[in-house]
Parts: sequence; structure tokens; C-alpha cells
Amino acid sequence: MRCAVLLTLLGAVACAPSSTGAQVPPAATPDPAAPQSEPGRGIGDPDFPLDGNGGYDVTRYHLKIGYDPAAKHLNGLTSIQAKATQSLPRFNLDLSGFEVGKVEVDGAPARFERSGSELTVTPAKRLRENHAFTVTVAYEGTPKPVRDSSNLGTYGFIPTPDGAFVACQPNGAKTWFPSNDHPADKARFDFELTVPRGVTALANGEQTRQPVTNGGKTTFTWSEKHPMATYLATMTLGKFELRQGTTATGIPNLAAVDPQFASALDDLYATSGEVTDYWTKVFGPYPFSSTGGVIDDFAAGYALENQTKPMYGGFRPAESIIAHELAHQWFGNSLSVRRWRDLWLNEGFATYAEWLWSEHKGRASAESVFDGFYARPASDPMWTYPPGRALPDDLFNESVYTRGGMALHALRKAVGDPVFFKIVKEWTARYKYGYVTTPQLIALAEQLSGKQLDELFDAWLFEPRKPVLSSLR
Repeated sequence: MRCAVLLTLLGAVACAPSSTGAQVPPAATPDPAAPQSEPGRGIGDPDFPLDGNGGYDVTRYHLKIGYDPAAKHLNGLTSIQAKATQSLPRFNLDLSGFEVGKVEVDGAPARFERSGSELTVTPAKRLRENHAFTVTVAYEGTPKPVRDSSNLGTYGFIPTPDGAFVACQPNGAKTWFPSNDHPADKARFDFELTVPRGVTALANGEQTRQPVTNGGKTTFTWSEKHPMATYLATMTLGKFELRQGTTATGIPNLAAVDPQFASALDDLYATSGEVTDYWTKVFGPYPFSSTGGVIDDFAAGYALENQTKPMYGGFRPAESIIAHELAHQWFGNSLSVRRWRDLWLNEGFATYAEWLWSEHKGRASAESVFDGFYARPASDPMWTYPPGRALPDDLFNESVYTRGGMALHALRKAVGDPVFFKIVKEWTARYKYGYVTTPQLIALAEQLSGKQLDELFDAWLFEPRKPVLSSLR
């Protein structure tokens, strides 16, 4: 989720989505089927046809990376453990830029070709269906972030004077390591990051051993043992002040800030811990092994919910933003979308979490925030963009966030608080570490409420017009 500091009914909100209306297809119930992938380019997401790759499933990445901020030079050796889902004479990886030195499959040299952001690998022997294999890629060069001309901004591996700001949504992992760069193929990650002495390297999960310094360089090792989408992976580098400990309920908590934001360190640490613990009461058990947050000095103008370590790019986050990013640990990180068109399942829930946090703190109620947004005239662009079908050229439209959150409040009003919060906890438990679609949420809501909810969800998610409240009571 891309964030900026804007003023709303809550003060600073957690997102800076586009508010431009867009041409949309007629209202329809979304296809519940998962993407169908074939060997080669693209994992089967029709809106992002070149993202990800078909024919295999990644189980683990081991990223061994050295980076010199002064030279902006990266040396990488990435090993990918995967399983062929069909017979593969060749397969593709996503990698943008860099010079590839060698590729091996199961320890044997493999042929490879480059075309744009595609790395096509031809192993010495055809990979049989269900064969578990390891592909290792050695590469080096200067990372180049994605500079999107629509509403995504700059993302991926972004060099900074003292290190790098790494936030990759939706498809920026390819700017620093070869991968199956689409959320439909989650995997576990190990990181071995070597940087000049005095630079700190932060990554997902937890440190597996103390940093080792040798020859003027320090190596940091991190591991995220839970499945993670590639866009949530980070190796943010720089000068940081750290505070580590646990939340009140015992969850390991790490806050890191660039020295420019030293005065925010204690607040970031305390608020991240408080929010994480509260969400366990509302959403169910925390799905990962640590929590926290990072404030870097790169003026990205947004935040991203990197797994276990949300990133705040160049600003001190308000409580609402922290609440949003940490809600994503459940909605988006543990429960992931197979297709980007279902993005509202990430952003709608995280936006509604902001309203729940405000309600919890005795500020504006979720109902009053809902009413404030509903007061917008029928001509407002938000009503012409149905959030249940996020558009690839306007993925982070305001409607995906705000109207998505309003859909959840409409559901809460229709089924009542006890059933609504039962739905939320069952949603996070049933699909923990897995993938979700809108039809699955509708089916669960109808099952637990005993109500027919097609009209409600259609009005809030798929109609290009302002819903009529009286018809949803």
C-alpha cells in the first residue's frame, strides 16, 4: 500500500491513492478461479501478464548479497528452491537489469537468455513434473528502481546516500534479485547481506546470528520462516538507531529510524507494539514471529507493509498509518491475493483497521468516518470506480481503499458486531498463510451470518455508482 500524509476526518491517513475516476467494465461477480499459469513468461494474472512465471512453485529464496552504497554496486548470488508443477524444458525468472555471470540448476551449468526483465533458463536436463530443484544465479551491477508514470511512483531497490530504501509493491523485487515476482507464489526467505562497516542491513523476519565484521565489511543474516510474497521482501540499508524488545504480550518488536528521525524512535516502538497486540484481539493471533517498523530518510512519500517490518519513507508516521500497515500483516501478508484485481481485500481491510483503531482510542467512530465519506455527492469519482475490480492502470485508486473499507462497515451494519468480528477472525484463521478471493469472503460472510449478502457486496464492490443505504439495511 502506498501512503502519504493527507488530511481526512481522522487527520493523517495511511494512503495516497489516486482519486481519478476510471472507465470500468460492467458490474459482475468476479471469477473465483486462481490464475492458470503455463511455463514461461507470466504466472497467469491477466492484468499483469508478464509478472511472475509459470511451471514451478518456489519454496525458498536464499539471497546472498553484497552492496556498496558509495559505488551503488550490488553483487548477488541468489539460490531458489522450487518444485516443477509440470515437465519443464526451460523456465523463466524475473530480473531487471544487472549482468548475469552464471546460472546453475541442481549444481550443473544451465544456458540462459535475457529479454527485458525476463531471464530464461534452460537446464542441462528437462525437469520432470514434481521434481524439486535448485536454481542459482550470480549477477552484479547497479540496481535501478522502477519509476512508474501513473500512480505508483518510484519503487523497488532505491539507492540512497548511506544505503538503500527497498519497497517493492507491486513488482519491484526483480530490481534486486531473480524471482517469481508475483504474490501468487509465496516462499520463505533467508538473507545474507554484506555492507560496509557502520551500515546496518535490515531484512524480513529475525536475525539468525549476530552480525560479523571482517575486512571492513559486516554481514547480517536474517530469516523469514513464514511464506512471503516477493513484493514484501526488503533489504533496507543505512545508518539506523534501533530499539528492540517485546510487546506487552511477548511478541519480539524492533523499531529502526534514520538519525534524522531519532525523536520518533520511542513512539514508533511503543505504538507498533501497542497496535500489534490490539490487533491480535480483533483479528486473531499475530501470524508472524516479530513486529516493528522502519523510518528511512528517503522521501518516498508512502509506506509499505513489508512483512514484519513496515517501511515509512521519509516521514514520521501517525498512529493511523502504523495501524494500517500492521493490519496488513494479517490482510495482504498472511492472507494474500492471487490476482491484483482483488487488492481491496488488502487495502479495504487495512483502511477499515484505521477506523477501528480510532474507535478503540475513543476518537471518531467507524460509523462517523463512514458517514463522512458517504456524504460525498454521487458525482464524486470514488463512486465511479468499483473497488472489487482494481484496474491495472489505476491500481491504488482511492476507491480501493476508502470504498473498500466502507464495504466492510456496510457488512458490519448488516450482520451486527458479534457476527462481523466472528467473520473477521474466521477469515484470518481459515486462510492463514494462504490466498484469498472476494467470492471466498462473500461465502464465509453468508455462512456465518445466515444472510444473503450478494446485493450488499455487489452494490459496494462492483457497481459504478453510489450505493443506496436504504436498500442495504
